[in-house]
Amino acid sequence: MAQSTGYNKIGAAVFISGRGSNLKSLIKFSKTKKSPISIEFIVSNNFKAKGLNYSRIYKIKKKVLNFKEKNLSESKLLYVLKQNNIRIICLAGFMKILSKNFIKKFNGKILNIHPSLLPKYKGLNTHKRALLNKEKYSGCTVHFVNSRLDSGKIILQKRVRISKSETETSLAKKILVQEHKIYPKAILKVFNL
Repeated sequence: MAQSTGYNKIGAAVFISGRGSNLKSLIKFSKTKKSPISIEFIVSNNFKAKGLNYSRIYKIKKKVLNFKEKNLSESKLLYVLKQNNIRIICLAGFMKILSKNFIKKFNGKILNIHPSLLPKYKGLNTHKRALLNKEKYSGCTVHFVNSRLDSGKIILQKRVRISKSETETSLAKKILVQEHKIYPKAILKVFNL
């Protein structure tokens, strides 16, 4: 008999470091009928991450690890994920790089959302770099995570036009709106729905 919590949905964990706006958007998506995932866990490397409040609001389990001893934190994490039958991890503003070993040992899919049109502007300060280079477009990318930073296979991208008066803040806001739209779509695509 299937548990009444997820109705055969796939157990997901969302990893965050900050305010968790993509986490909130994914939680809302996970509660829809068409969503293939049920968010069972929130993981953070930051005890002060505002996004951790969503664990209380939506009654989702959480785990905070400081990642000072990366190997130890990752092995604890793998254990917790396995115990909770987590099959997909969604990185959403998670500011730590997962080791090759973790990626290999996690028996499921790991997705990430990045605020640029990969392969351009991997890493940090994406908006600043796009503006300095006078790009006409930027955007966001959902991709699979592999052992190289922001280099996994691209699942979905969304382009955003950069206006003449654009600032880092206005561009970040514009792109974030699109992030909230494409992350759920990318998850549907991963599960061929």
